[in-house]
Formats: sequence, C-alpha cells, structure tokens
Amino acid sequence: MAAEFAQVQQKYAEEAQKRVKTEGISQFEALSQSDSDRLRHLADDIWADHAALDAQTPPLKPGDCPKFLIAGAGISGVVAAVRLIQQGFTADQIRLVETAGGVGGTWYWNRYPGLHCDVEAYIYMPLLEEMGFMPTHKYAPGVEIRNYLKAVVKKYELEDKILFRTHVNKAEWNDEARYYKVDLTTWRGSKGREQGSLSVNAEFLYMTAGLLATPQVPKVGGVGIKGFKGDIFHTSLWDYDVTGGSSEEPFPELSKLANKRVGIIGTGATAIQAVPQLAKYAKELYIFQRTPSAVFSRGQKPTDPTEWATSIADQPGWSGKRNANFIQSVADGLPDGVPSLVNDEWSRQRAYSALIGDQEFATVTPEQIPEMIGRFLALDAPSTTAMRQRIKDIVKDPETAEKLTPWYPTWCKRPTFSDTYLQTFNDAHVHLVDTDGKGLDSVAADGVVAKGTEYPLDILILSTGYLSSILDGGDPSIRAGIKVFGRHGRELSEKFSTEGISTLYGVASNGFPNLFWLGVAQSVISANHASVLDTLAQLTAYMIGEGHARVGDGTKAQRGVTVEVDTAAEQAWGMRILQGAARFATISICTPSYITGEMGPSNMGQGMSQEDLIKAAKRSPWSGGMPAFLDLIAKWRADGKLEGLIASAA
Repeated sequence: MAAEFAQVQQKYAEEAQKRVKTEGISQFEALSQSDSDRLRHLADDIWADHAALDAQTPPLKPGDCPKFLIAGAGISGVVAAVRLIQQGFTADQIRLVETAGGVGGTWYWNRYPGLHCDVEAYIYMPLLEEMGFMPTHKYAPGVEIRNYLKAVVKKYELEDKILFRTHVNKAEWNDEARYYKVDLTTWRGSKGREQGSLSVNAEFLYMTAGLLATPQVPKVGGVGIKGFKGDIFHTSLWDYDVTGGSSEEPFPELSKLANKRVGIIGTGATAIQAVPQLAKYAKELYIFQRTPSAVFSRGQKPTDPTEWATSIADQPGWSGKRNANFIQSVADGLPDGVPSLVNDEWSRQRAYSALIGDQEFATVTPEQIPEMIGRFLALDAPSTTAMRQRIKDIVKDPETAEKLTPWYPTWCKRPTFSDTYLQTFNDAHVHLVDTDGKGLDSVAADGVVAKGTEYPLDILILSTGYLSSILDGGDPSIRAGIKVFGRHGRELSEKFSTEGISTLYGVASNGFPNLFWLGVAQSVISANHASVLDTLAQLTAYMIGEGHARVGDGTKAQRGVTVEVDTAAEQAWGMRILQGAARFATISICTPSYITGEMGPSNMGQGMSQEDLIKAAKRSPWSGGMPAFLDLIAKWRADGKLEGLIASAA
C-alpha cells in the first residue's frame, strides 16, 4: 500500500510539471482588454434590453446622496442589500450600480446549455427561507437561479433602485461631509456603447465584485483566436444565434449545430455541463483538453414537494441548519451519529478542507507542513481512487479513459459533478483531443492545431475560464476596478501594497470609514461560496446597524454616522491570519491552475523577498475553516462590545 501511495504522488508531480509554463498568468488575456476588436466584442452584453433600459427613469441623478451605494447586483450585492433592509434600513436608502443590463452577476452573464449550480440549490440559493421558495431540482438550472434573484429584488422593493450599465470608477472620502464622492461611467444607446459620466455621493460604499468577473482566453500562435474565420464565442456569453436554442431553457435545442464541426477549448466546470449538450446536436465535436477535471457523480433529481415540506424546509431555521451541516461535513467532518443532510458527493469531499481550512490544521509550523500534506493526501486517497475507477468503468475506450483521468489532489482544482459528461465520450462523433498538458499549438483560419495536427472546425467555443483572482493581490478595489481614497486622500491599493492586506474579518480596513466589501482575503472560504457571501453580508449589515444604534440619535435614518475598523483590531486580525497561513502550503504540490496563479509546485514564491512573502501570507483566508469562523463571529456579536469597530456621529 505504501509503495502504491508513493507511485501516485510521483504521478502527481510528473503531471504537474508537464503543465508548467514560464508565462504563468500572462499566457492568458482578458477578453475585454484585448487589442482585437473581435475578441473585445465577445465580452459585450448581448443579454441587455437596451431600449427598455434607456426608457427607464434612472435611480441616480447627479449630486444624489443615498445612504448606501452597492457596486454590483450579483448574489453579493443583492444579499448585501437585503441584509441591510433586515437590519432596519429601508430600500429607499439603498442604490445598486451594475455594469450588466440585469441582475444576477455570474448568473446573468452565464447562460450556456446545461448550466446548473454545482452545490445543492437548497443551500446555494440565498434567502430561500425568507422567500418561501422551493427549487425545482436538487441542483437548480441557471435560468431558475437568475429568475429567482430577480424575484428577491422584487420582494424587497429594489427593482427601481438599480442603475444598470454603469461602473463605479472612483470614490473619495470627504471627512467633513462624511460621505464618499463617487464618479461613475454609464453606457446607453441601442447597443450600450454611448459612454457618459455621473457623479454622486454616498454615506456607505460596498464593493461586491465576484471571483468570476473577467473572461479570459489563451494567447496562442498562428493567426491567433481572433483570426479564426468561423463563428466564435466564450461560454460566459453563449451565442444562441450561432447554436440555436434559447437562454430561457435549461436544456435548449441547439438545432443550428446539426451539420457543424464544433470545437470547445477547455474541460473545466463549464465544459463538464456544456459538452453533453453540444454532443446531442453537433455533427462532430472536438474537446481540447489541457488538464482533465475530477468528475464525480451528480445525483440530480427533481425536488419532491412532500420531502421538501416534511424533512427539508420543515421548521424555522432549516436553511441555516442545513448550511451549517454541509459546511461542517466538508471542513471538519461531521461528528459520529450526525447524518449528512445534503448527502451528496460534495459533502463527502473531506479532503477539500486542505484548501478551505479546518480546525485540525488551523496553525502549523514549517516543520509540520510535510506531515500535514501527507495527512491530507491520505484523506483524499479513497475518494480519488474511486473517482478514477469510475472513469474506467464508464468510458469504454481505455486510451480515452486514461486521458480523462486527473492526477492531482481533489483540492487543487474545483471538483466537478456529472452523470452525463464521461458517458459522452462513448459517442463516435465526440473526440477528445488531449494536449498532454501543453495546451494548443496554434489557431488557424479554419481550425485548431494541437500536438501537430490541425482539426478543421466551423465553430470554436472558448471554455477558458476567468482571470485568476490572484492578480488582484487580495485587494477588493482592484477586483472591482475602483480607485478608493480614504482619510487624508490615501488610496486603498497604496495601503495594501505598502502594508499588505489589513482588515478586520476581511470586510473593512482602518482609514476607510463606511467602506465594506465581500471577498476572500483575510476572510473565510467554503465549497459553497454563496453561503460565504451571505455570512459576510450579515456581518457587515450588523456592524453598520449596531453602529447606528449606539451613536447620535440611534436611528437608521441619521446622517453623518461613520463605522470604521480600529487599527489595533486589524493588526491583531492580520497576525491571526499570518499564524495560519502556512496551512495553505497544501497548494504547493498542485498542478498549475487559477488557484496557484498558473505556477507549478517548484515555482510558487520563487524570487520573492521576505517582505513580499509576508505580504502574500497576509492575503491568506482564515485557516480554521468556516465552522470556526461562524463561531468566532457569533461570540463577537454575543459579546456586544463591537470590539474592533469605532462608531461615531456628526
């Protein structure tokens, strides 16, 4: 057994090394920043109803000063607004600004065929208990999630409080007036390309930019992707004019692919869902793979109304209880005798805590790192062994099965779940083009070249993901594309680049009153990111609400209230983050991916000074796992002192 375990680890190292490229993250470019008009326009908002949006009365006019300005109307922004309302503020005090033409964030942009949430909908979709909503399936379709978020906005009377097709550029704190002066760029017109500007003020500013915000494409030789003569689009903006079908259907009929040779680049979480749908309609389908995904069984099923009423949503507080059960199962494991309420493959991926934190290894010394990694590898072995055997059992051609087999720990890439993806490769017209970790050679006018062979194509689909969040260095203002200036004109990015990330609980920083964000640096991460966002939204709303209750006249309507992080508190929190940073050495053995910044095991941290290494460590999430974070916040609230915060009124 020990010899077999050692062989697997050797295989992991060999496969990781194949995928190392000296270019790192720079091997990709953002669609929206490409020097090619064709590629840039692949990021245009094709879903917006520009005429209807132009006809609406804008919720923000020059010089307005709402109490809250929330940058983003995805899950983060919507939940942040609702939690503020539940804290006693009103919808009239809130305005949201969104670059897209509608609500939903990633669920607005992504509408590819087969799209579903990969975490159980009963715990992924926020506010289900408040909404009294029952998802149609255990894993809800994307169109259902998008329409659900619209329903949340309607219920909480936020529909006319969102300024779409607008981006926050700059926010400057005015200490005397106690508000931010906010500069925005707007887009209007029949194609949303008529650019304008707007200046408003806001007492409180939220930044809620998501992790999957900037679609990317690989830089390849030949004519490049822009030179391909056929139809081309990115999965983040699926072109149904090319494929047939509609974004309003979970499984649209892609009738226009009937006589087409279709190529899709990438085999990550998106492709796992889209490939089976493409295979139903394309004449020939070519899947270009750099690194295979770990594919576990899905177990999709319709929601049984009786089960929902009697054993899922059967009592007040069911949602929080179910979420906590799932979070515990992945982070620390459930205690003996406690059943798994979600009871799916995700909830059994205990080794994923190597990425998201747990209590056992909340703090480790450098000397303990090898032991820690070994413990996680051993924990992961039964699951990954069964997953690899499942591939052999399903895929009939042994060579194809071997190419589809991943060789890295589960935590190195987000695991995927499907009951149809692997089966697709048994169809004669479906072709896996495995590049053995190297990626494409080049793109030609009429096809794609991989491993020296050109594959003629009519349509090229880019399932190539998003720019790595590592690029923003944990700075939420960089992720949001907003220049934020706090007290004495200091820029948030300057503070973080000089001192490293400095926050309390990862949501606010000293010197930047009334500024909050929902992110991951110095905060908490989980397999269910939606629950993280909701946790942080509740935390920040509580901070602001309690801050109002304890100063001035104590009302939610009072102007001139400020809530700010104390310097000592953020320094203490930063120290706790540093103490736990070494436990994330688990990614040091990972194959290159967005998690590692496309760096290989031997390249991470290479050439960094001691000061830069410390700053990098300060970007780490909370190492103790989400259950411990929830306990920490609960105790902080129960203490009632608002320790670490300074609230004042004009």
